[in-house]
Amino acid sequence: MAPQKIIIDTDPGVDDVMAMLLALSASPEELEVVMLSVSYGNVPLQSCLRNVVAMFHVLEKEMAWRKATGRREGFETMKKCKPIVAIGPEHPLEEEDLKADYFHGLDGLHGVHATYPHLSPADTWKSLFAKEQEAATNADTNPRFFTPSKAPAHQEILRILRENSIDTVSICVVGPMTNVALAAAEDPDAFLRVKELVVMAGNVDVEGNVTPVAEFNCFADAVAAARVYALTSYTPASTMPPPSQRLPSLPPYPEKLPRQLKLTLAPLDITTPHLITESFFAERIQPYLDEGSPLATWTSHFMKGTFSHIRKLLGDGSEPGLSLHDPLTVWYMLTHDDPKWKLLSKLEDIRIETCGQWTRGMHVVDKRLRSRPAELAAMASVDPREDPNVVSIDNVPGDEMGWQSVLKGNRVNRLIETPGEDIFKDVWMNRVFR
Repeated sequence: MAPQKIIIDTDPGVDDVMAMLLALSASPEELEVVMLSVSYGNVPLQSCLRNVVAMFHVLEKEMAWRKATGRREGFETMKKCKPIVAIGPEHPLEEEDLKADYFHGLDGLHGVHATYPHLSPADTWKSLFAKEQEAATNADTNPRFFTPSKAPAHQEILRILRENSIDTVSICVVGPMTNVALAAAEDPDAFLRVKELVVMAGNVDVEGNVTPVAEFNCFADAVAAARVYALTSYTPASTMPPPSQRLPSLPPYPEKLPRQLKLTLAPLDITTPHLITESFFAERIQPYLDEGSPLATWTSHFMKGTFSHIRKLLGDGSEPGLSLHDPLTVWYMLTHDDPKWKLLSKLEDIRIETCGQWTRGMHVVDKRLRSRPAELAAMASVDPREDPNVVSIDNVPGDEMGWQSVLKGNRVNRLIETPGEDIFKDVWMNRVFR
């Protein structure tokens, strides 16, 4: 069986790096990481990009160390297929202000570059992504394990989707959705060739992590999220955000699209309980630190910084634990055939608030008990959009927002169970440091 091809859209960030490490530690039979699409988010764009380049720099040192000490090098999928690395814009679609939260420090990794300069790439890495290539002066200008792209990330996403057969490339989005929204706007037909969009975003029945009602990735670019979610609808125009009064809006989607986007949502409801605690990580990482692992040294620094920050936020003396939000999406890609993964029994109409004064980025779900008269007819239909039996009964008088419609509103797959909250921390450690 061919490996699952994936693109990771990311804004590193500690748990973003953990997600990428998990993906790159996969076997070549499991995953082919085709591309890392880099976004602003936790920190500004250039800091996020530096963290990606630094990760590859550390992995090269780690594999050399493992070989020198008689260990298996690992990271086979990365060695077999060098991922493309490309960058997107520096701010959200319709705003020039960056909503970085700096939860993981000014550099996104709790100062690891200043503390361990030998584990950071030389500044010449910047030329890899410049439009005018500077003369190569050292090994960092010819990266061994990734291919830098000068094209915008969203155009690389579209190129990959066009060059691969339909339903063979999935995208894991673990940052703001600006890059995928730009790709969808530029060529919706090509974008909808994607097999599945697995998104770490939002919160449905739990509180937000950046505002009382919003999760950071959606808050950072709510308009992008709303546009992407709209592609799950039979009628994307029904849930599109209103035009911007500040910056030019992207164009609307064509009225007729070839199919709906398959979007699988991993919200805070499901990701937050998957913790890696301070004591667990310290115990498991110590043998690798004692033996001189570059990867252990690097990750241990920013994990300690994260635990320290969480301890201050808790303020009650309890042991800090980091929720493995972003890595969970990669775990799903690795093991999605495991029957222990459970989705909500039916597609859910989840919409993104883009205009609210206090509710920007909120995932809105209608929890009223209201009938949807066309639901059964739509389930039996090959194409509900063209089925007169559906169309004739779909509009409910007074339902101007389309909450009782099956043709309007979004249609999202939501993860509600995983193979186990208690085992994921072991899965991550065993795969990355085996």
